[in-house]
Amino acid sequence: MASLLSSAQVVEILLAHGFAFVSQKGSHIKYRDAAGHTVIVPAGRRELPRGTLASIIRQSGLPRELFN
Repeated sequence: MASLLSSAQVVEILLAHGFAFVSQKGSHIKYRDAAGHTVIVPAGRRELPRGTLASIIRQSGLPRELFN
C-alpha cells in the first residue's frame, strides 16, 4: 500500500501525469486526464485516509508506485 500522502502531494502527482483541474465544489476538487479518468480529491487534507488514497489511485489509472 502507498504511504499516506497529503492532498497537495496527490494533486502534484496527478498534475505531473496529465491531469487537469476541472471544477471544485466545497472541499472536493475534480481532475480529469485526456483518457477520461476522473478523480475527486478532498482539498486541504494533511493526510488522506488509506481508503481514500486507494480510491484515488484506482480512479486515476496510474501505477500505485507513483504514489510511494
